[in-house]
Amino acid sequence: MGIIVKLDVVLADRKVKSKDLAEHIGITEANLSLLKQGKVKGVRFDTLLAICEYLKCQPGDVLIYQPDGPLGEPKK
Repeated sequence: MGIIVKLDVVLADRKVKSKDLAEHIGITEANLSLLKQGKVKGVRFDTLLAICEYLKCQPGDVLIYQPDGPLGEPKK
């Protein structure tokens, strides 16, 4: 499965609106929505830093590695 984005969960836990986070970190709400849905190919470290600073969290709270198969082996 790869990397799972749990940004929506962290936002809900901290009662922060996507609009407020997008404004603070300097990206559009549309791009933040794509990030929350996991529909982006990458995230700039400065964007991830701004997210973590604003939400007072660690990158591992927002991004989780989910192996594809047993012991992280890709599915056949």
